[in-house]
Amino acid sequence: MAIRDRSARTPRRGRAGGAAAASVRPPVTGTATGSWLVRGKDGRLTAYAPCEGGLLRWTEHRPGGPDWSEPAFFPVDDLTHLTVAQGADTYVHLLGRRERQADGAVQVDVVHAVQYQTGRPLTEWRSLGNPHRTPERAVLFGPPAAAVAPSGDVHVFARNAGGGLMMRREGRGGRWEPWADLRGAGLRDGLTATAAAGRVEVFAPAGGVTLTWGQQEPGAVPRRFPDVRPGALPGSAAALETAPGRLTWFWTDPAGAGLVCLRPGSWAVPLSGTPSDGANVLLRQTLDGYDCTVIAHRGRTGTVLVGVCGTEAEALGLWWGDTGRACVGDPALAHDARGRAVLAALGSGGELWVARQGDGPGLSFTDWLRMSP
Repeated sequence: MAIRDRSARTPRRGRAGGAAAASVRPPVTGTATGSWLVRGKDGRLTAYAPCEGGLLRWTEHRPGGPDWSEPAFFPVDDLTHLTVAQGADTYVHLLGRRERQADGAVQVDVVHAVQYQTGRPLTEWRSLGNPHRTPERAVLFGPPAAAVAPSGDVHVFARNAGGGLMMRREGRGGRWEPWADLRGAGLRDGLTATAAAGRVEVFAPAGGVTLTWGQQEPGAVPRRFPDVRPGALPGSAAALETAPGRLTWFWTDPAGAGLVCLRPGSWAVPLSGTPSDGANVLLRQTLDGYDCTVIAHRGRTGTVLVGVCGTEAEALGLWWGDTGRACVGDPALAHDARGRAVLAALGSGGELWVARQGDGPGLSFTDWLRMSP
């Protein structure tokens, strides 16, 4: 299963806006965590990026592309972090950590908005508060991670001032339950939450170990699962449903040895790869008749790397290719309306770059298509 890369060709410019549009857009400040490239119910893809004073959103004009809209700007002041999570109902949930000055003190809370349909406006941003009552502790509250259960209930997680895990979730009738303390100690920022296998799980780095939580049944409060060693580089973990109801976790070894993967009931398996300090993103895809796992991350040289292995056959080896596309922050992967793998990255100027799976054998990508910021 070779990975064929065509990125050396001269990239084409998309019809998503030119320099005039770019000059009036706020500069992009990085990439969102979570699935910042998503597919809506109508089959169109949407990409999100945090920017100064809010966020930008690019939307495909039609399912399968190739043309995208100019980036729409959605103002929301004082965000220090943006997380994107999508549920089975295709609703896109946007969670942010907000840090603002008020009455001579720094106030920190988590805010939430929803996009119900592709290309439509967002709901109003609603504050989910902060579990800490004193400003001194509230300012230490970490950035949120989120997972959407199959029921559509949103689960928001964050590290508290004491290094434990807090959760707030949307209950029946859309009402939010109070913040719950799930305990733990020594957590760092960069935790990951998922409901990919139908139950909410959390993977939280804590130095040389990773603390994990999970639901024993749908709708239950997540409970502590066994700790995982080696620990994960903060922000690097991602999960993929590799069999019905079964997750495989992938993360970066903080010692620089490459990737690691783990499934319940088995030992952690060291893998190859040269990731930088960002996230790994995953996609399950059939290639040449084989069930495969596609992994993408920003490599140590700053370009997007793509790896392929047989699903649940990671120990047999990964095949890596360098797309040659330099990126800021983490890349993203999604399926488009035709079932093709789509790879997205942000350039140093805040422009969106998109490459789609080609028609050849293995995993090949078409030329990168550039969208102006």
